[in-house]
Amino acid sequence: MADKDTVEKFLDNNPQVAKEYYEKKVKADVITAAFGAQVQVKDPASYKDVTTIQEAEFMFELIKELQGANKMEKALHKVLQRIALLIQADRCSYWGFRARNGTPELSSILFDVTHNSSYDKNIVNPNVEIVFPTDMGLVGWTAHSKKPQNIIDVKKDSHFSDFVDKQTKYTTKCMLSFPIMSGKEPIGVIMALNKQGASEFSKSDQELFNKYMNFAAVICLQAHTAYMWDVESRRSQVLLWSASKVFEELTDIERQFHKALYTVRTYIKCERYSVGLLDMTKDKEFFDEWAVKLGEQEPYKGPKTPDGREISFYKIIDYLLEGKEEIKVIPGPPADHWALVSGLPSYVAENGFICNMMNAAGDEYFSFQKGPADETGWMIKNVLSLPIVNKKEEIVGVATFFNRLDGYPFDENDEQITEALTQFLGWSTLCSDTYDKLNRTEWGKEISQEMLMYQTTATLTDVQTILNTQEKLGSAPEDCDTKEMYKLLRTNIPEAKTVELLEFRFSDFPLSEFELIKCGIRCFFELGVVEKFKVPPEILTRWMYTVRRGYRDITYHNWRHGFNVGQTMFTLLLTGKLKKYYSDLEAFAMVAAGFCHDIDHRGTNNLYQTKSLSPLAKLHSSSVMERHHLEYSKTLMENENLNIFQNLQKRQFETVQHLFEVCIIATDLALYFKKRTMFQKIVESVEGIADEKEKISYVSNNATRKEIIMAMMMTACDLSAITKPWEVQSKVALMVAAEFWEQGDLERTVLDQQPIPMMDRAHAEELPKMQCGFIDFVCSFVYKEFSRFHTEINPMFEGLTINRAEWRALADVYEAKMKAIEDEKKRLEGGDPQPAEAKSKTCVVC
Repeated sequence: MADKDTVEKFLDNNPQVAKEYYEKKVKADVITAAFGAQVQVKDPASYKDVTTIQEAEFMFELIKELQGANKMEKALHKVLQRIALLIQADRCSYWGFRARNGTPELSSILFDVTHNSSYDKNIVNPNVEIVFPTDMGLVGWTAHSKKPQNIIDVKKDSHFSDFVDKQTKYTTKCMLSFPIMSGKEPIGVIMALNKQGASEFSKSDQELFNKYMNFAAVICLQAHTAYMWDVESRRSQVLLWSASKVFEELTDIERQFHKALYTVRTYIKCERYSVGLLDMTKDKEFFDEWAVKLGEQEPYKGPKTPDGREISFYKIIDYLLEGKEEIKVIPGPPADHWALVSGLPSYVAENGFICNMMNAAGDEYFSFQKGPADETGWMIKNVLSLPIVNKKEEIVGVATFFNRLDGYPFDENDEQITEALTQFLGWSTLCSDTYDKLNRTEWGKEISQEMLMYQTTATLTDVQTILNTQEKLGSAPEDCDTKEMYKLLRTNIPEAKTVELLEFRFSDFPLSEFELIKCGIRCFFELGVVEKFKVPPEILTRWMYTVRRGYRDITYHNWRHGFNVGQTMFTLLLTGKLKKYYSDLEAFAMVAAGFCHDIDHRGTNNLYQTKSLSPLAKLHSSSVMERHHLEYSKTLMENENLNIFQNLQKRQFETVQHLFEVCIIATDLALYFKKRTMFQKIVESVEGIADEKEKISYVSNNATRKEIIMAMMMTACDLSAITKPWEVQSKVALMVAAEFWEQGDLERTVLDQQPIPMMDRAHAEELPKMQCGFIDFVCSFVYKEFSRFHTEINPMFEGLTINRAEWRALADVYEAKMKAIEDEKKRLEGGDPQPAEAKSKTCVVC
């Protein structure tokens, strides 16, 4: 029999023979030994030199593994078997990299793999995995340094730890390790231990080991990429669905949280989760503290939230998903509730930390159940608990997740997904809080409105001063016949001719404010709308009285001004013959809007409201005061005891509200210049129509033309004091100026601004000149065009012309006075003994 040296010499001299034999005999045994457990290889040392063809076939087998639905661990297990065989390692292992609670760690996934060990024996059950941080041991150092290691003698290496050896009763002597990287971050470490038949791994062993790490890296990266895709997909779905459901429910935080948490349950991938909602009360009621202060009750000594609240879960919502899905809502949960008894939720609420725990039952700090948590036999293994924090950085609840579905502990990706969810839920409380604030604001508004209405609404006694049914009919209004009350009311109010209600020259000065209320009621009777639209007499009286109360006691924009505008609208419709373009309902609304047009005026204009940043200016972006008057008027309509339009049909009532808006907003002079050109075109068009019926049809059949004329009528009514007889106009002008000067004083003292001359009492003597400018720039056009439109309105234009002449005369007197002063000043300057060239041209030194 030939010896070893003879055989080697023969093979060296006859390589073709060696190749043929290897192809025929050896190749099959090597592949079988590497990929299957059926053949027991007795001498793996004889297979060290693997050919390129064999490696190609090995790669082909790996590719088939990767294409299949097998888990990453199975393909990697074959690679580790191959490595153990080729470099004669006693065993190989794969450690997965993960992080929990911000600490990176390694966990055993494939452990003690030999060239012929089974997969089921080497795959590590998550319940018994070995875990250690990356700052511990040589494997940890490999992950930390991100560099491969070849340790000849582990005892002499400072990074070595016998932590695993002690648990497995194994002695590590030498080691090869390699970090599996995804970009710049490790995803795992493969190690080979103890070279068989030698004391260390050779350089060629390390090269072969490193080469096979390329195969391992492909397998691990594919699995890692798929896992991260799943993580990002779940994160996106969690945020998408929670956002969708959060904004469906704004009424309260409980429903808001429940909808979001229930919808995302399939993306959380855990067996159970529980949400505890914290009591947000910071300060106790004073009477709750009496027992403590008297020593009858122990003060609270338990944990508190970072903002000082006692930790009290007022409600727990449990999502039980491990079998048949079940949701339990427990108000006022007991301290021994399965999700609270450990003390973890209270700890999280107290410190605001994220707590990620594996093997919860073995924890010594918290009291987790070591057996079944409830009657179902379900047991707690791994726990992830997070605070739910709102935008004010207050902890509003605690979400706790139990037992990841795949059995592994929750990792940093689970932390990030659940943190994104809880953070979003915390921020979404802003929606429910805002909704609650809006509700409270609305309730407060309703209470304030109720208080206001109580103080401003005319009482039964007030109504009886005009509609004295108790005296005349012996009953309260609700017990009297409506027709009798109409008759009684007519007899108690002045006739229109007596007080000149139908005259453009009407003056309110001879009448008291109480008499003006009666005159206002007379306007509606003269229009014929009271009985036509079934306005209850007591409601009409109460409404008119209440409108008067709604005006503040200020210098000009008071009840008298409000009445004058309503009376002028009434006069334009009847005396000015403009009623023919409008229905009775429209005329009813126009006169009522005239009375209400400046209700609750504060004596300052829109510009002042804006400059002073008043609540009204913040509420209304344009036509500030006018929109407030409109809202006040609509508030009266909402009260059944004040709504003079209560018996209208729905569409009629909507028409009235729209006309109120047109009329009241039109009194904003800022809009006057936009509408006057349109009004002028309508006037010119009507002038060109000879037939009276066609004129009426041209206007009355076009809603837009009617509204433009209506708006211009409101301007004419609002400015009508300028057309009154001089004795009236001169007094009113002084009242207007006085109110302007009061605003100017406010601008100077409150806003620290210099008022314009019109608002500055220092320019009081310039009032006649400013009145002339106001007439020419604003008023003249209105009344000139109306006198063209209807000759019946000419008295207003004539009154304006007369008053302008009066103001011009006063202005001339003032200008003559100022000229005389200026002339005297110049004369005195001319008599100065100093040479002319030495004098200043801009000042005089006295």
